[in-house]
Amino acid sequence: MTRSPRRPDRPSRQGRPLRRLGRLLLGRNELRRAADRVEAAVIVFLAAAFLTTVAAATGLAGHIYQSQHTAAARLRPTTAVLSEPGPEATATTADTTAMTGTKARWRLPNGTERSGALTTVTAPAIYYAPAGTSVPIWLNRSGEPVAPPPSPGDMILTALCAGFTTAVAAAVAFILCYLLCRIALDRHRLARWEAAWAAVGPQWTSHR
Repeated sequence: MTRSPRRPDRPSRQGRPLRRLGRLLLGRNELRRAADRVEAAVIVFLAAAFLTTVAAATGLAGHIYQSQHTAAARLRPTTAVLSEPGPEATATTADTTAMTGTKARWRLPNGTERSGALTTVTAPAIYYAPAGTSVPIWLNRSGEPVAPPPSPGDMILTALCAGFTTAVAAAVAFILCYLLCRIALDRHRLARWEAAWAAVGPQWTSHR
């Protein structure tokens, strides 16, 4: 019993897009115009620029997250005791509310007691708090209260938003660049076509 000849394996499809692009740029085709090659080169350049931008946006997101994480690691949590009642929320502007505060005392990591003013930015829990209330605060290296650090989830979200915004802005810019280039090339193609028709059209119509 004879076996049927084995069919040769089909070429892999992974290289087809690259081969097509290579033929578009370097292939010999008399019907392909210089404007077509320019358009293909623009597409390749913009695609490479977009991939580079995506990589840069990823690095930017990582840098933002690392910076926030490092800044948060430098802060130290502690508890402050209010020396007087906390402020009440009123219908004022955001800046006035942010500067509203009260006096309190707290201990540094080395045990030294310090007193000062807490604002609604550095200690949001002071709203409506009576005197003697313990509220959580965060201290910098100098022992001064600062705004609470963002949570790990907020850090990740901020970094992702920054990276995504950068990538989207780059994509929009590259698409606009391609559209402008395409408009210019289409005008060039149309002008060449009209010039060729002006030269050949009368001769062709005279032989009809």
